[in-house]
Amino acid sequence: MSLRCRRVAARRLLRCAATLSLLLVLGACARPTLRGPDAALLASQAGREVALAATPDWSFSGRFAVSGQGEGGSGRIEWSQRGEQFRIELSAPVTRRSWRLSGNADGARLEGLEQGTLEGPHAEALLYEATGWSMPLQQLSAWVRGARARGRAEIEFSADGLPARLLQGGWQIEYRGWDAEARPALPKRVFAEAQQRRVRLVIDRWGPDGG
Repeated sequence: MSLRCRRVAARRLLRCAATLSLLLVLGACARPTLRGPDAALLASQAGREVALAATPDWSFSGRFAVSGQGEGGSGRIEWSQRGEQFRIELSAPVTRRSWRLSGNADGARLEGLEQGTLEGPHAEALLYEATGWSMPLQQLSAWVRGARARGRAEIEFSADGLPARLLQGGWQIEYRGWDAEARPALPKRVFAEAQQRRVRLVIDRWGPDGG
């Protein structure tokens, strides 16, 4: 089977995972009132990011929806991180199929495709090659915990002083729910958008480490 045929087959399988009900659940949340950054809020955010950096091993489980340029899908997600090493498991309840994307700074591999395992130097490019999904995985590993990724970023806050909107790398990230009991507080709903690309995450449970 040619590489093009493999890509088409993989995309068709993953598109079957999309369900309207899940998309509605992921989108059903009001936007918070925004506050512009001031010295106190920025200092608090810097303190949160220092605390998060001190805990490089983490995990979460939840739901995801991704769309853009005609490609899309939704289902369950399990993300485990140990420093630069990651494992992202995606499952589609409709098709009862699952995929695992894993790797580190040296490369990545995608398992669970009918044509076999795919490998490449960059996780984001590998996922796009196989599925057509455009997900900024490297930055998302910071954004999903309510932190800024490396590089320039603009940030706004909600009334409780937690991040509400982040602009970085051409993406707009909105935080529409927080687990305020976590130390530091951790997001429960993360919506990222860049032009026609959208990634929505609902975190059901945060874990203490990469598992």
